[in-house]
Amino acid sequence: MRGGKSDPFRVRVSGELACFTRPEMKVERVSYEVMTPSAARGILEAILWKPQIAWHIGAIEVLNPVRWASFRRNEVQKVAPKSPKAGEALIVEDERTQRNTVALRDVDYVVEAWFELTSEAGDSDPVAKYVEMFRRRLEKGQHHHAPYLGCREFAARVGPAKEETHPIDPGVARPLGWMFYDFDWPGFAGGDAPRDAVVRPLFFDARLEGGVVRVPARREVRGAMEGQR
Repeated sequence: MRGGKSDPFRVRVSGELACFTRPEMKVERVSYEVMTPSAARGILEAILWKPQIAWHIGAIEVLNPVRWASFRRNEVQKVAPKSPKAGEALIVEDERTQRNTVALRDVDYVVEAWFELTSEAGDSDPVAKYVEMFRRRLEKGQHHHAPYLGCREFAARVGPAKEETHPIDPGVARPLGWMFYDFDWPGFAGGDAPRDAVVRPLFFDARLEGGVVRVPARREVRGAMEGQR
């Protein structure tokens, strides 16, 4: 641990199905080939997130070959309001639709990540406090909500990556194209965006090198996108 930053954690994430939806697909759900940094952050925050810490993803190791599964799913076309007023309730039968999904199957990853203390942290919030809290929750399988792989019905198995792992395609490098990095807003510190925040999506030029996607820092992704405007 260095100052307000933890040492990297290695977290094993696996599941039978996953769908990290490409945003350019307007109707059908089609997954990226690999878990996105945003999905990885969501899994870590499901285990532990507080305003005092912000998670950063460093790398995503791909342990299983990329395999696909295609099927149709029932979905609703609207999002239910958090605090519905009179006449605003979502009637599922009126909004149900069927969409094709191209998902990943039998996924297995190791997420390398760390957290930094935010401006919300005080003198009584040392890094070691949250390190031990996260390790304990990870070991015991505790979480604030069930971690999932892109869609809530695709449950994730999460635990510490204790044994040595072997990513796919050692020595092989190939581009994955522009991948969704995460949502961003001024003063980003993880969690959900403030109600009045201006939120924008970030993308980065992803590459799978030796079975590992190296994830750049958020400030680098912001700078690269600003340079393209």
